[in-house]
Amino acid sequence: MARMTNKVALVVGGAKGIGFAIADRLAAEGALVFLTGRNAGEVEQAAQTIGNGVRGLVADASLPEDMVRVAAEVQAAHGRIDALVLNAGIGEPAALADETPEHFDRLFDVNVRGAVFGLQAALRAMGDGGSVVLVGSIAGSAGVASYGTYAATKAALRSYARTWTAELAPRGIRVNVVAPGPTDTDMMARVPEAIRAALIAPIPLGRMARPAEVASAALFLLSDEASFIAGVELCVDGGMRQV
Repeated sequence: MARMTNKVALVVGGAKGIGFAIADRLAAEGALVFLTGRNAGEVEQAAQTIGNGVRGLVADASLPEDMVRVAAEVQAAHGRIDALVLNAGIGEPAALADETPEHFDRLFDVNVRGAVFGLQAALRAMGDGGSVVLVGSIAGSAGVASYGTYAATKAALRSYARTWTAELAPRGIRVNVVAPGPTDTDMMARVPEAIRAALIAPIPLGRMARPAEVASAALFLLSDEASFIAGVELCVDGGMRQV
């Protein structure tokens, strides 16, 4: 039996990359999937490509009012949200000397503010025993030049997962983090080969993650197979930060 049969899943930031792979895997496992993105064309294309009844909703994850609307639409369609993935994020570099308030606010608005108010909105429709996965990054526990603000946003998600686990435990809602290392998304495919090689070099398994592998980790945490796992960060990094 598919692991997510008749579960209602919302993937925020699910139109491309890792979010798309997660939405695709959840649909294949029987979930009733909604995905969001800011670009209407990308959202429509993602939903059509996955099929399986996936519905796309145009929304800006950094706007609380958009997340309230999305949660209400999912609830109106199916009465509840069982599984929530908060994947929307951006990763623009900026060294400390070049940091600007606009850059700082942009990253925190999408990566952190979006997760906070996305979960707040979804909780109105989430039944007891639901599951939440935040898509973090191993950058949250590393020091990478020019990515300090990005890393800080991912570290914030890791911290929130601990707090939210404690707050939501009385409702049986589990909150966990999937933390990918370098992942071979379409965006990464456009990175110069020399940079790709430098990213791969410290990975013991000798390659980047595939989006489907990150999706497998997210599926596990969202499913009943992880029913006694809460507040953890599951690194999908080929051992990059583990050895």
